[in-house]
Amino acid sequence: MSSSDEYPEYVAQNVAVWTKANAEHTGPNARGAWAQDEITWGVFEIPERDLDVLGDVDGLDVVELGCGTAYFSAWLAKRGARPVGVDPTPAQLATARELQRELGLEFPLVEGVAESVPLPDASFDLALSEYGASIWADPNRWIPEASRLLRPHGRLVFLRNGTISMLCMDLDGVTEQLQRSYPELRRIEWPDTKEVEFHTPAGELIDLLRANGLELERLVELYAPEGAKTHESYSYVTPEWARKWPAEELWVARRR
Repeated sequence: MSSSDEYPEYVAQNVAVWTKANAEHTGPNARGAWAQDEITWGVFEIPERDLDVLGDVDGLDVVELGCGTAYFSAWLAKRGARPVGVDPTPAQLATARELQRELGLEFPLVEGVAESVPLPDASFDLALSEYGASIWADPNRWIPEASRLLRPHGRLVFLRNGTISMLCMDLDGVTEQLQRSYPELRRIEWPDTKEVEFHTPAGELIDLLRANGLELERLVELYAPEGAKTHESYSYVTPEWARKWPAEELWVARRR
């Protein structure tokens, strides 16, 4: 896609949401995230060392799809990876560039959508989405793009909300009652913010990965650990709920 006019129709809605979020919380919180030395996953900040999803990233070419303020790319760069961050929200990228200058940690940042990434085929060893593309981009578009960007045997790693949590989520957060049918997960447009999310049912997602040359290696369901507290910015799920059911899912697939 050569211009923003050709982006999928939901992109402008989501960019508006994240422009506001950048001003209210992701921007102000980004400095602390960039300064963090440990890689953690999800709203309950589960350490990567406990999950061993990424392995050794030293020397790997990595593309982060929907990087936001690019703190995850910054974590990877500190470990010797060569990340490239891709995001459609100028305000988020501006925050990332400001922190690059402040902290002296440089890597490319590209304004673009995960559904059509302006980067060459087979350029990366790892494609990553910690939320970002994994829920705000159409998987029928972004997963083929991720596969295109990967070298043979490269990995795709992405974090998204847990399936159960999305079935039980209303406007105030995750409940203990079903709020929607399973097929409705494919596309959710929230009436309050107008943002559009995609939470493809697991069986369909596995088929989609396979259709694009990707074999599922791991599916890690994340629960809240003992002692976890409700996240200050993402309070839609409590530790009490997330100790009963998985609040998030980490998917790991490899390019055939």
